[in-house]
Amino acid sequence: MTSISTNLQAVRARIRAAAQACGRRPEEVTLVAVSKTWPAVAVREAAAAGLRAFGENYVQEGCAKAEALAELGLEWHFIGPLQSNKTRLVASYFDWVHSVDRLKIAERLSAQRDIHRPPLNVCIQVNVSGEASKSGVAPADVAALARAVAGLPRLRLRGLMCIPEPTQDPAVLAARFGVLRTLRASLADEGLALDTLSMGMSHDLEAAIAAGATMVRVGTAIFGERQRA
Repeated sequence: MTSISTNLQAVRARIRAAAQACGRRPEEVTLVAVSKTWPAVAVREAAAAGLRAFGENYVQEGCAKAEALAELGLEWHFIGPLQSNKTRLVASYFDWVHSVDRLKIAERLSAQRDIHRPPLNVCIQVNVSGEASKSGVAPADVAALARAVAGLPRLRLRGLMCIPEPTQDPAVLAARFGVLRTLRASLADEGLALDTLSMGMSHDLEAAIAAGATMVRVGTAIFGERQRA
């Protein structure tokens, strides 16, 4: 079994190669290690290997790790579906939320963010594949939600996030990621300059980087096959 450090080197090499292949600088792509279901000791090992940003899907689990590892000064990203009754914890413990998909959630995060802390960085999750079972706002509704979120205090709207449907078809994948890139460009035309496209995971980070991803969320390729909570 390979170590987290060895896996991380391989992932960074993939990011570097993918960026260079499309004429981008590797430094333009931030790696978020998806540590959901992995214990704090694994996060500590990854941090020792140089990782700073960690993504969690489950609120209580993520908060517990953030508390246990507070002395490391890590950056915590909430990347899972967020229910209204969990927003206070997320606003308290996390630095980023990638999965805002309705105004009510954003309003609660804004109201519950400590005024003495930096603004909470947020991304709007977009359902680029139109799956009924998947979270995210429809592409046609992104602009209205983005304008509303951008006006809320104690939040900083940073960008857009997506999780396309699983597919082995490179053309489909490129089209899904392309939706997010096009939406960001149209928002920029409206005066909303967003710097983040959160897209791409262990199996498709190359396609995401080719499409303009600035953040990739990688779990399995760093930590190994997922441990079940």
